[in-house]
Amino acid sequence: MRYINFQKGQFKIIIAIIITVFSVGCKSKTTKKKNVEDIITETPSVKFTYQDITGIGKDSLYNRRDNSDIIKVDGTYYVWYSRMDSPITSGYWATIWYATSQDEGRTWEEQGMALGLGAEGAFDSHSVFTPNILVRNNKYYMYYTGVKPTPGNKNKVFEGNSTTDITAIGLAVSDNPNGPFERVENNPVLEISDVDSDFDSFRIDDASLLVRDNKVWLFYKGRSIADGKAGPSKTKMSVAYANQPEGPFKKHDGPLLDKSHEVLIWGKDGGIVSLASINKTLNISADGEHFFVLQDSLKNIPKAPGLYRPHLENGNPEINVPGWGIAMIQKKGWAYLVRFEMNN
Repeated sequence: MRYINFQKGQFKIIIAIIITVFSVGCKSKTTKKKNVEDIITETPSVKFTYQDITGIGKDSLYNRRDNSDIIKVDGTYYVWYSRMDSPITSGYWATIWYATSQDEGRTWEEQGMALGLGAEGAFDSHSVFTPNILVRNNKYYMYYTGVKPTPGNKNKVFEGNSTTDITAIGLAVSDNPNGPFERVENNPVLEISDVDSDFDSFRIDDASLLVRDNKVWLFYKGRSIADGKAGPSKTKMSVAYANQPEGPFKKHDGPLLDKSHEVLIWGKDGGIVSLASINKTLNISADGEHFFVLQDSLKNIPKAPGLYRPHLENGNPEINVPGWGIAMIQKKGWAYLVRFEMNN
């Protein structure tokens, strides 16, 4: 098992620098930029390596993508993901499946479908995908993205357009990681903004969970309807808060990070770290809302990654995150999962 080994005391120094920047209101943007550059200089470079896996790796019958973070229950590792019939590679034609591992994610056994399509007419009646998981009060909360057939399409098919094919984030709950997962009555638990100019007025997706200050933080990515077909390259990350996993959730006012297509966050020594895929940066925040670039120009970063995160397990322990997870590889006609490690 490998860890992201910041040098001794370094992360605490980083947090202290950031808190100082927050506290001193008279500091200019130039001063803030200098502090951020100092942080980047002091932080060891994070690198990524990959290993093929069995069970949910490359498969001639099914494609798999957009996996959850990983949790461990009674010595067994669990991961959830989108599965499609080959050669379909898009998650917009998926259902949610899950697999288990006994050896830190090197070999997996697919266990079955975790969540099928919603009822006809529901927000998730065409596809359910990009799941993530949170264990709280001995219950398993699966957050996921859903879409329905394109409104007004006479054949009731999903067009994948950039005007009316909106998404929403739903929630299904179980007493056991093996299910069954039942949808909550107040689905969807997070919806797009009704203000066209907002960053999340067309798509919301990629839930990533954290418990902080005894509240549930649901990080997500958003896409604006104003960006049209250019939207995928302009997605931004934000967060919504709730006192209970079922909600109701209240959105943060505006985005937290630009160019953050897939959402990967984790807690570290009281702060929050996020990987932003489009601009290839590692970012850090002391309060979870104001992020600073910790590292830029990252290479070979994982696509749609999920980490093994003990924070998500029952009791939500505040311990360091082991530096391994599962990510996806996508090629023409193929989408499959691989294991990755973060090394420095």
